[in-house]
Amino acid sequence: MIYLDNAATSFPKPEGVYVALDRFARTSLANPGRAGHKMALAAEHALDDARHRLNRFFAGRSPERWVFTLNGTDSLNMAFKGVLNDGDHVVTTDLEHNSVSRPLVAMAEAGRITLTQVAADSGGTVSVAAIEAALTAKTKLVAVTHASNVLGTVQPVAEIGKLVRARDALFLVDAAQTAGVVAISVEAACIDLLAFPGHKSLLGPTGTGALYVGPRATLRPWREGGTGGDSSTPTQPKELPYFLEGGTPNVLGIAGLVAGLDFVEERGLDSIRHHEVQLCDRLRAALAELPGFEVFGHADPVRRVGAVAFRCDTLAATDLAAILDQSFDIAVRPGLHCAPYIHRAVGSFPDGLVRVSPGPFNTTAEIDTLIDALKEVTGGI
Repeated sequence: MIYLDNAATSFPKPEGVYVALDRFARTSLANPGRAGHKMALAAEHALDDARHRLNRFFAGRSPERWVFTLNGTDSLNMAFKGVLNDGDHVVTTDLEHNSVSRPLVAMAEAGRITLTQVAADSGGTVSVAAIEAALTAKTKLVAVTHASNVLGTVQPVAEIGKLVRARDALFLVDAAQTAGVVAISVEAACIDLLAFPGHKSLLGPTGTGALYVGPRATLRPWREGGTGGDSSTPTQPKELPYFLEGGTPNVLGIAGLVAGLDFVEERGLDSIRHHEVQLCDRLRAALAELPGFEVFGHADPVRRVGAVAFRCDTLAATDLAAILDQSFDIAVRPGLHCAPYIHRAVGSFPDGLVRVSPGPFNTTAEIDTLIDALKEVTGGI
C-alpha cells in the first residue's frame, strides 16, 4: 500500500514508536498516580516527562499547563465548553475542521454564544484585517486553524495572536495539521489555548492529544472523576493538569507520543516539512500538465504544509479514490474532509475533492506511481 493520507493520521510510525509502545506495555503499564508502587511511579514519571517535552517543544509557560486528552477533538471541546460563557462572542473562519465548527455552531444554535465566521481569500488564507473587522466588545475567543486540512494553507497565527491579545480576548489555535511540521511558540504567538492530536505529524498513536492552557485562560472541567493523587476533595482538584484530566490517562499512548516526538526532533521540523511539501509540489506540477485536473490552494510552498487537494473533471472524488485504492493500492482521502465550509467557499461542495497528504516516509517514486495511475485512469498523456 502507498499510504498518502497522513493529514488524517500518520502511517507508518517511526520504528521507535513501535518499540516504545511494546516496551512500555510490557514493563510500565500501571495506573499513574493511583498507587505508590514502582510501576505506578514509572507511569506517572512518563506523563511528567511528556509534559516537560511538550512544554519545551512548543515553548510554553510551564509543564503542568499541558493537559492530555483523547485526541484533537477532545482538546477543542475541552477548551470551548470550558472557557465560553453565555453571551460570549466567538470569531472563527471558514477553514475550520468540524472539530472546531460543530461545537461552536451547536452553542450558537442553542443561543449560548454568538458566532462570526471569517472567510479566507481565494487561495485559502485568512487576513489579520478580516479577523480585526470581526471583533466586537463581546468577543471572548478567536479560534483559528493553523493550517487548513483541505488546502494545506498556513495561517498567520502570530500576527492574529498579537491582535487578539491587544484586544484582550483569548486566542485558540487548532494545530492538528502543523504540530510536528511547523515551529510553534505559544508564548511568542500569544496563544492562550493550543489544541492538537498526537497521531498526525507528531507521529504518535491514535487516542492521544493535548491542550495547552495558558495563564490567561480559566476553564471549567470537561471531564470529572478520579485523579489519583487527590482522592479526598468532593470536586476536581484545582491544580493543573489534574483539574482537567479526570479519569485514567492513556499513558501507553503518551509513551508512544514521546517516541514520535523524539523522531521529529531528531529529523527536524524544517526537514520534514520541506520533504512533504516537495512531494506535494511534484504532484502539483504533474497535475498542471494533465488535462481535466484542478488544484486548489496557494502555489507558494512557503505558505503550505504537505497536502494537495484537487478534482478531476471526468471522475467524482470518491470514485477516483476508490479506483486508486482498489486497482493501484494507493490510499488517498476523497470528500469533504470534515471541513464543509471551505468546500462551499471554493466550489467543491457537496462532492468534495481528492486530498493527497504525504508523510516523512513517502518517496518521490511513490508520488510518481500516483501520477502514472492518474494518467492511466483518466487517459492523460
